[in-house]
Amino acid sequence: MYLVGFFQGACVHFLDLVRGGIHAYASFPQVPFQVFFISLVVLDPLVVVLVALVRREGVWLAGGVMVLDVSANWIGNWPWLRDDPARLLQPVGLLPITLFGLFVVASATPLLRVMTRRHLSCTTR
Repeated sequence: MYLVGFFQGACVHFLDLVRGGIHAYASFPQVPFQVFFISLVVLDPLVVVLVALVRREGVWLAGGVMVLDVSANWIGNWPWLRDDPARLLQPVGLLPITLFGLFVVASATPLLRVMTRRHLSCTTR
């Protein structure tokens, strides 16, 4: 799930940059959010590579990226969400990002435990 979700995110952010250039996220008035969303063109594929290589750093990075991504999206989209809460139910946008973020954060600790056990069993052989 990590690989699919982060690969899809990388593609979306890449296409956003192709379409909108450096100002692809100008709808977010906060410049740090704009910079963060642009940086996801690098961070999302990095998560994919690290998780595919079964690296603990990939799980940690995935959790950090999703906490920031979900937070920035909620803060940046709050005005229109406050005006029209039904927009949260759209199949593309805030709801799937939030659900994927919750999945990543909730699964990180169990996944890290399994990765630690696997690493310990490989080093004791």
